Amino acid sequence: MSAQPEPVVADAIQRLRESICGIVRGKDEIVEMAITAVLAGGHLLLQDVPGVGKTTLASTLAKALGGSFSRLQFTADLLPGDITGVTVLDRSSGEFVFRPGPLFANVVLADEINRTSPKTQSALFEAMEEGRVTVDGRTMDLPQPFLVVATQNPYDFHGTFPLPDSQLDRFLMRLRMGYPDREAERVVVRRGGIKRELAEPVMDLHQVLELRAATERITVPEEVEDYLLDLVRATRRDARLLRGVSPRGAQALYRAVRSYALVKGRGFVIPEDVRELAVAVLGHRVIPRSNAGPSGNGGELAISAALDELPAPG
Repeated sequence: MSAQPEPVVADAIQRLRESICGIVRGKDEIVEMAITAVLAGGHLLLQDVPGVGKTTLASTLAKALGGSFSRLQFTADLLPGDITGVTVLDRSSGEFVFRPGPLFANVVLADEINRTSPKTQSALFEAMEEGRVTVDGRTMDLPQPFLVVATQNPYDFHGTFPLPDSQLDRFLMRLRMGYPDREAERVVVRRGGIKRELAEPVMDLHQVLELRAATERITVPEEVEDYLLDLVRATRRDARLLRGVSPRGAQALYRAVRSYALVKGRGFVIPEDVRELAVAVLGHRVIPRSNAGPSGNGGELAISAALDELPAPG
């Protein structure tokens, strides 16, 4: 197995990491996981209380990746056509023409996704799963690569519509920002907030696709595969859970750990990669018997406990 990825790949990842961490202070681990989701070809959900940098991370990541970018501010009155686009009559030609909506971008920032209606949420999730939209019986492909970075507030906030389990499953990871440490917060308050305009593209779409292709060359030793599968199967007989991880969830974790190894500068996956990503990738894919309060972290707690009980290889 190759001990390290190609220098050009490592350099591109380092530039991406530095660009984002220069703006999102004190959240290096979260930034690495966000980059991991991008390289794995998955969509990213950021959940936490307002004001901790969810939108800042999402917009900074989007701009650093290059390509086209759009932002959707989800509200209760947003309609599916507002995001997919609509067919209108062109008076000059007398013909009906399609006007693309904000979804026709390489990176879509879906801000406060759980503040809109389930009907509009469904239109977004169809695009996330299929990579295309259907309007008035006409199906159109979305630009590639296509990435949705969504933010949502905890479910105890007024005016939110909890996402169904089947829709949560469309996200590769769910991350919680948490509060910054003291020194990072000192920097933020001194400069009067986070300057999002400092974010600049550090790569283009071709490079993003090359990085995704590089993840396919990452080796997963058989003992690490066994460890991952043991964890997945343990969730299916866990008394803390009503439903364990599905095969699709296992596939998601497998993709994620390969990308994470690349972000960490390795050509192979180690057991610690599984431990680092399991909660973020699997926590929203299980149904706990107790959801541990309005923040909906019962699944994450169950995955964390299962990791503690499962012996790691080596």
